[in-house]
Amino acid sequence: MMSTLHTTSADAGLDRRRFAWWRTLGKAGRRAFAGAFGGYALDSYDYQVLPLGLVAIAAYFHVGTGQAGLLSTVTLVVSAVGGALAGLLADHIGRVRTLMITVGTYAVFTVLCGFAPNFDTLLVLRALQGIGFGGEWAIGAILVAEYAHPRYRGRAVGFVQSSWAVGWGLAVIVYEIVFNLVDQAMAWRVLFWTGALPALLVIYVRKRVKDAPHAAGLPEAVRPRASFFAIWRDGLARTTFFASLLATGVQGGYYTLATWLPAYLKTTRHLSVVNTGGYLAFAITGAFLGYAVGAYLSDLFGRRRTFALFAALSAVLIVAYAGVPVGTGDSFVMVLGFPLGFCASAIFSGFGSFLAELYPVAVRGTGQGFTYNFGRAVGAVFPTIVGFLAVSVGIGGAMLFGALAYGIAVLALLGLPETRGRVLA
Repeated sequence: MMSTLHTTSADAGLDRRRFAWWRTLGKAGRRAFAGAFGGYALDSYDYQVLPLGLVAIAAYFHVGTGQAGLLSTVTLVVSAVGGALAGLLADHIGRVRTLMITVGTYAVFTVLCGFAPNFDTLLVLRALQGIGFGGEWAIGAILVAEYAHPRYRGRAVGFVQSSWAVGWGLAVIVYEIVFNLVDQAMAWRVLFWTGALPALLVIYVRKRVKDAPHAAGLPEAVRPRASFFAIWRDGLARTTFFASLLATGVQGGYYTLATWLPAYLKTTRHLSVVNTGGYLAFAITGAFLGYAVGAYLSDLFGRRRTFALFAALSAVLIVAYAGVPVGTGDSFVMVLGFPLGFCASAIFSGFGSFLAELYPVAVRGTGQGFTYNFGRAVGAVFPTIVGFLAVSVGIGGAMLFGALAYGIAVLALLGLPETRGRVLA
């Protein structure tokens, strides 16, 4: 059963009031939204403790920028495997049960990272954290997409995406408190230990959240057919290829920023912890608003146009951000962090709805989990490349490499259809 285009008959009696996307979810859908929103916010939190503590970690273990960047890359590469497996698991055992597994996994291994006695152990534990980190977003997005009304799906799933900025902001606040109260050699460990927070969310999801009826009622005879081979058959191969390429471009650009921006501000711009937090506040505020605006635009203008718009703007802003001479224009860099965070985040708002609309229900988890996380794995190479390039050209110059990723995203759109308004049959 493939998704079909939404027809005007489905608009009969449609709620057109403000925040109709929230009302039309229904009680069960709003609980699913809360579980997915909280899961992704804490997913973001547990991811961000690494780039925020990266300078301290590198100093503690006496490693260079190339090895430090490897910590981020191994997280993202392994998260791609975890995300793909989680998507497959969601088609077999359901969305909610898989969501609990992913949240519990990334929480446990984030805490264990704080006990790492050496760099190699930290690398292994961070990789294992990536298994849970990779699966949470895809599962939460599918869960909400299957409850959302076709006309408002972009907004409903896009606002789940906005929780990444919430988790990022919370991580920065905790980072400033911890690094101002605790010696740097211990502070990065404390930051990882606070990653136990998601365990509380698992209790809520277990008690209150259920799969959407049409997904929960999928015949058992259909579930076993979900496999990675299935998304390359029955006319889905083209979709899977170009969706994977789109995810690669968008995430290659984003993870370059997420991994190296804090280090760039601290080592190249020579900002204190407090000032770095101030700069990041502009980027995070821009990110949250970007997710929200991108969610509305994906429903208003369509998924493909919204992707293309923000890919182009993100590439231009990376060049502008890294091009401001060191020692001058610091106030300009702070202000520029707002549109940079806005555009680099807005491009993600349409992902959850777009990928869900591209695949039929029997392989929706598999398709979304594979394509998004394939892009994460390949895109994860970008932070490491930037880390090694930084040795010769500096972090600011190396970050320009991330702008190339957005060009890949625009090219991928040429092979994908517009899906705005599709009914998830």
